[in-house]
Amino acid sequence: MRSISRALTSIQRCARNCSSNQQESLSGLVRPFSSHAKLDTDTKASQGDDVPKKSMNLSSAKLDTDTKASQGDDVPKKSMNLFSAINQALHIALETDPRSYVFGEDVSFGGVFRCTTNLADTFGKHRIFNTPLCEQGIVGFAIGLAAMDNRAIAEIQFADYIYPAFDQIVNEAAKFRYRSGNQFNCGGLTIRAPYGAVGHGGHYHSQSPESFFCHVPGIKVVIPRSPAQAKGLLLASIRDPNPVVFFEPKWLYRLSVEEVPEGDYMLPLSEAEVIREGTDITLVGWGAQLVVMEQACIEASKEDISCELIDLRTLIPWDRETVVASVNKTGRLLVSHEAPVTGGFGAEISASITERCFLRLEAPVARVCGYDTPFPLVFEPFYMPTKNKILDAIKAAVNY
Repeated sequence: MRSISRALTSIQRCARNCSSNQQESLSGLVRPFSSHAKLDTDTKASQGDDVPKKSMNLSSAKLDTDTKASQGDDVPKKSMNLFSAINQALHIALETDPRSYVFGEDVSFGGVFRCTTNLADTFGKHRIFNTPLCEQGIVGFAIGLAAMDNRAIAEIQFADYIYPAFDQIVNEAAKFRYRSGNQFNCGGLTIRAPYGAVGHGGHYHSQSPESFFCHVPGIKVVIPRSPAQAKGLLLASIRDPNPVVFFEPKWLYRLSVEEVPEGDYMLPLSEAEVIREGTDITLVGWGAQLVVMEQACIEASKEDISCELIDLRTLIPWDRETVVASVNKTGRLLVSHEAPVTGGFGAEISASITERCFLRLEAPVARVCGYDTPFPLVFEPFYMPTKNKILDAIKAAVNY
């Protein structure tokens, strides 16, 4: 298997430049291979059994979760931003499972967005370590590590640079279990990557590549919208028995602040959330775009247009049932994302809803997305699917 052999090769190369203590730490990562390796997962919480759905306001989240620490309304909470919530989730994952490892470019220093701050000091550099600037090598090593019954949490510094690892993710990680008839797997793999616009990122630090991975059976794609969501969804992704690509909206790393439960909790994957109820039109989005869409909903309400806003949270496998139920009620659908409109995941949602709700639709499905151009620098404000663009599309659908 190419990914395991490449992982071993990476370890050997690193070992040539390591001290004896570091070599001992690296050798401890490789365990005897078990063809029946199973991950200790809280399957019930990962799948969302018995987890009630509840409407959530973007600015003041109330979590109803099946957790170890979060029980009822008396759960202690702390105000924090998104990168701090990610850091706390990683801390919990490392603390609760000694098989967990975090690695990537500059992660032992805290990472460029500070998501891994203090983790190396707390858990040691044998569990939190830097890698060469080689995304293919990072993911190849992660696949091999996960196949050895570990939880490999790999960081790609920017989602724009995930493409060199595309072959490893698509042809190795996604097919690992299938090709062996479920005799072995790399389900302990989680790949974190900051994605999306940031205001000044230009071509190579602003892309939203989620739709590329949504076309690949065998992996899950998860994108949070806020700190509380990020913590719960990341812990669920790390503990899920399947490889997960976890995109983090870097625009919100510091801007998004809310009360986050301090304990260990998970939010269900593949379960969308209705965060604003309405009757005239359904809006579907994910990640940072939810903030913009919420603003458009508020503006539309001033003109007596009632919008239902849904956060998809998991793009693959996505929660069709929740969206179908909403569109059957409202008769209209608008999907919005930062990625270019052609081939974006909004097209899949549009096609699926048209197939299932055709006789209930009062207007064509609308998409408000990025343009089919490379992500611009000075023209970013014109490229982005803004509040006013979404509001205009809402009015056009309602008045159709």
